[in-house]
Amino acid sequence: MFIIQDTLVSLDVLEKEFSCDLAACCGKCCVEGDAGAPVSDDELEEIRKVLPVVEPLMARKARKVLSEQGLSYLDPSGEQVLSIVDGAECIFMQRDSHRWCYCLLEQAHEQGKTSWRKPISCALYPIRLTKVGERVGVEYHRWDICYPARLLGKKKNIPLYQFLKEPLIKRFGQEWYDELELTATEWKKQCKQRLSP
Repeated sequence: MFIIQDTLVSLDVLEKEFSCDLAACCGKCCVEGDAGAPVSDDELEEIRKVLPVVEPLMARKARKVLSEQGLSYLDPSGEQVLSIVDGAECIFMQRDSHRWCYCLLEQAHEQGKTSWRKPISCALYPIRLTKVGERVGVEYHRWDICYPARLLGKKKNIPLYQFLKEPLIKRFGQEWYDELELTATEWKKQCKQRLSP
């Protein structure tokens, strides 16, 4: 772990390579799992603002869950997460004609219909934020469905923290990211020195 400002950053965030391969996974992270995406009260308020745009596009089952349960619920650990359909897929997940999964919230934003994109937990995945004492833990969540992303990241030589540069800056700020990048550079130098004869 590395301390970056008020966070504890896992070594995996600096060392692991990652690059989403949607052609291989078809967006399964919006479908598989046992709970919805973590979401804050502020994010729920943003979602409520864009609901008039996205709700008409939601699947019938998803609209039913929305009306009966609401936007979110508490998972077994007590974390507030987005509601899901049939114990799996996000209520804002939609499939296209090729059966690829995509996010209605993100699509509305990309089409210029809304100013807000999606929850930061979705944008940061496969990084998960946890509570470690008084600090925020920045950790890599390894999931089998992301195996193609690990292969593609290795092929392209893209470290996880670089792949997620934009959402990391959005969540923690440019100064935090610059410190993370400097830490990664120094760590790689030290590793090379240890390996050199």
